[in-house]
Amino acid sequence: TSFAPGASRPVLRGFQGPRVRVLTDGIGSLDASNTSVDHAVTIDPLTAQRVEVLRGPAVLLFGGDAIGGAVNVIDKRIPRDIPDDAVHIDAIGGYGSAANDWSIAGSVDVPLSSKLVIHADGSFRDTADVRVSGFVLAPALRAELLAAAAEEADEGYADEAAELTDSANLRGRVPNTASRTQTAGAGVAYIDDGGNLGFSVSYYDTDYGVPARPGTGHAHGDEEEGGEGGAEEGPVTIGLKQIRADLRGGVNIGGFFEALNFRAGYSDYEHTEFEGDEIGTAFSVSGIEARGELVQAEHNGWRGVLGTQVLVRDFNAIGAEAFVPKNSLESWALFALQEVDLGNWEMEGALRFDQTSISANIINFDRSFNTVSGAFGLAYAPDDAAFKIGANISHAERAPSAEELLSNGPHIATQAFEIGNPNFTTEKSWGGELYARWDSDDVQLSATAYANLFNDYIFEAETGAEQDGLPIFQYFQRNATYYGFEASASAVIARDGAFDFIADGVADYVRAKIDNGGGPVPRIPPLRLLGGLKAHSDNIDLRAEVEWSASQNKVVAFETPTDGFTIVNATAAWRPFGKEGGVTLLASANNIFDVNARRHASFTKDYVPLSGRDIRLSAKFSF
Repeated sequence: TSFAPGASRPVLRGFQGPRVRVLTDGIGSLDASNTSVDHAVTIDPLTAQRVEVLRGPAVLLFGGDAIGGAVNVIDKRIPRDIPDDAVHIDAIGGYGSAANDWSIAGSVDVPLSSKLVIHADGSFRDTADVRVSGFVLAPALRAELLAAAAEEADEGYADEAAELTDSANLRGRVPNTASRTQTAGAGVAYIDDGGNLGFSVSYYDTDYGVPARPGTGHAHGDEEEGGEGGAEEGPVTIGLKQIRADLRGGVNIGGFFEALNFRAGYSDYEHTEFEGDEIGTAFSVSGIEARGELVQAEHNGWRGVLGTQVLVRDFNAIGAEAFVPKNSLESWALFALQEVDLGNWEMEGALRFDQTSISANIINFDRSFNTVSGAFGLAYAPDDAAFKIGANISHAERAPSAEELLSNGPHIATQAFEIGNPNFTTEKSWGGELYARWDSDDVQLSATAYANLFNDYIFEAETGAEQDGLPIFQYFQRNATYYGFEASASAVIARDGAFDFIADGVADYVRAKIDNGGGPVPRIPPLRLLGGLKAHSDNIDLRAEVEWSASQNKVVAFETPTDGFTIVNATAAWRPFGKEGGVTLLASANNIFDVNARRHASFTKDYVPLSGRDIRLSAKFSF
């Protein structure tokens, strides 16, 4: 979403927010990132082993509301195996020039016996304000501020005119985008042939700036006598902390069900929005999420999973801009995933029932929602062929979030007055996709076309009105249609000595609109193409890539268009001791030609462009 360097969430097929679940090892991040776009996700990529993007029927294992999909970050805070070494260490450190970005992370795993292992990890990252190319503000916003400056000058307000002109002509760095993040974690696991049991605790602490839209003022209440607004506030920063405990286990039971797996997480989360040195609003979230799965043993090509999931979350906001009242969420779910292999044909089906209750005693609000989601997939692959074709169809239902129901107040971090609707009903959609894939030793191809038809789709849009000096953003519920395609290709085009030369590319496009003449859905990414060339060997990887993003002119009222851009990146990796040597040195140059680029999906795109040229050096060690 590129809200700011310190806060961003994934966008999948044009979906973001509550329609994309962000998970740590299958459990939600248990933070406030789904409450507002300026709230960071409490997952540190420096400590991740890998990232999975989940779609299709299998995503119903993790939530019926994940219409766009789920992003699952796998770490090893609860160890998954016993290291062969007496002590195993992983470390990574790096520097990025665009934001004077220094980072370091490391982990250690020590086997105490053939079945018991302990783990510890930590990370630290410090960045300055990010450097960008050209003007910080988009052309339309610059013109707006320069026109306002001319008007102030004509009326004799020279200081105000100069301030607006300086804001319009700001170049070089985006103010108030610095950040500092530190994490720590420890875990222990018992692993043997009969199963596993592990536990971990972790701490996440970050402070980051929330860049302000230039030229806007803000008042908490009535204007001062004489018509002058309230005192100017300082820059908004967020101080965020989370303490988390996690449990994971499994028992190999044999018989029809081969294993029982369980996973649970508890989080104590708080973050404070500062306005200069003053505390603005404090948010706190405490929550528990747990899931259990019975894994069926494969029998004649039939396998599956049956499970249940529980989530309890208490949310509170205290301060002048607590735009969502104190509320509690309780939900439980039953789900099943079944897969059948019939030789050339594969079938997959999933079904999920969720019961969600949201209450806010302070305003006498208490509602429950029952939702049923299901998906079915069918695929065909000829014998001994690399080719596969398939189709998925799904019906998804999503309960409105507390923010969509209960928002009613100013939020300085997003510089909006947000209004929900407590009478919203469940959001429902029918979705379908057709895909074709080719996967051989030297060539991988994939293409997917998809569509989603929504009843009672919930979205937030600017109304053009103002309250408390802020533009009103209101949630609405209408029918909507999404459709688009994704394609990817990778092929070995030549071999020379130790090197394979590989060409690859991706393309994606989504169109989303409110039905019956309602116009486009806000903040939908445009067509994107990316192509790259790579030279790969056991010791050296070299890669160059070009990303092209089209302009986005399909915008809703009060939303500004976004210009297209082309960015060129290059990366080099050297493994001095070979592929298994445990040392990798990397150098990369992102946005080599220092292009001024903006993501249309960003809430702040008109005054927070993407980073300019960024030279990055890093080293990874594993031994």
